[in-house]
Amino acid sequence: MITILACVIGFFFALNIGASGGAASMGIAYGSGAVKRRRLALLICGAGVFLGAFLGGGEVVKTIGSEIIPQPIISIEIALIILSSAAISLFIANLNGIPLSTSEVTVGSVVGVGIAFQALYVKSLLVIIMYWLLVPLVAFILAFFVNKAVRKIEASYPNLYGQKGIRLLSILLIITGFLEAFSGGMNNVANAVGPLVAAGILSINQGTLFGGMFVALGAILLGARVIETNGKKITELSLLQGSAISGIGATLVIIASLFGIPVPHTQVTTCSILGVGVSDNGRQIWKKGIILKLIKTWAMSPVFSLVISYSLVKLFIDADFSGILLLIVFLTVVYGIGQWKPIETKLGETKPLVDRK
Repeated sequence: MITILACVIGFFFALNIGASGGAASMGIAYGSGAVKRRRLALLICGAGVFLGAFLGGGEVVKTIGSEIIPQPIISIEIALIILSSAAISLFIANLNGIPLSTSEVTVGSVVGVGIAFQALYVKSLLVIIMYWLLVPLVAFILAFFVNKAVRKIEASYPNLYGQKGIRLLSILLIITGFLEAFSGGMNNVANAVGPLVAAGILSINQGTLFGGMFVALGAILLGARVIETNGKKITELSLLQGSAISGIGATLVIIASLFGIPVPHTQVTTCSILGVGVSDNGRQIWKKGIILKLIKTWAMSPVFSLVISYSLVKLFIDADFSGILLLIVFLTVVYGIGQWKPIETKLGETKPLVDRK
């Protein structure tokens, strides 16, 4: 029974990964009109994330399952705790309108278990955290300079957005969007199936196959709202800018996945968009309160899932209620400082970080 429950939670988690992070990959292509039909955009996204998960998700699965804490610790019960902790973190954040990285909350959940058992590969964890900081920073820097080149190209070729140019640029944007979905599948499927593989419930091939299927289904069946938001309410980019952002994100995440590093895909994309925004608007973009809010949330996300998984291990494995007290204190501090409250504008709508020129 507990095995079935762990699989249900893991695959449900995969559905939500596809619905949020997966569907966002084609948001720019859909919002720009390169793909006019939302259903087609979601199908392209679903194909990308499935292929990425099935063909290249194995290395990150190994990292989540055996390179943060010793694999023998991850029993079926512990796999259930890890997945439940990550899912609870995302659920509470969604209620408050805060986008989280599934990689961060999953790694945080695994670390919480490692702390509870006093068995944690600190060196591996520090390497992962280093990449969490480094990859988004590289995305920001690349986007900043690539956007300078994009603006020069657009100024030098005023007919770039003629009928033929738009057609070619739309194809380029669809290709880079597909690659971004592919990279998301490679990196994020491990968050849902890594604990199941480590517990011996699934093999790596089974995990990437079934996990990829559910991530893809999540994007296709549940991603409509996310792709609408990301495509038409958050960013306004030219076709060439959109291709650059998707291409940068896809390249960095694919490279990280090949080395088995779980990276925050959401942060990579957001930092790419911020790089474009700073390139176009200078320091004005930092005046937007949402930027500081997102940075604080990204820092707190893994800590939140860590506290939850630690508390659940103490409660259900050690019959120790001290973890629950820690969780209550943590939640009190978070809400006391107003960190997790819905992000609103005066009109109750999301405003773009980058305006189309």
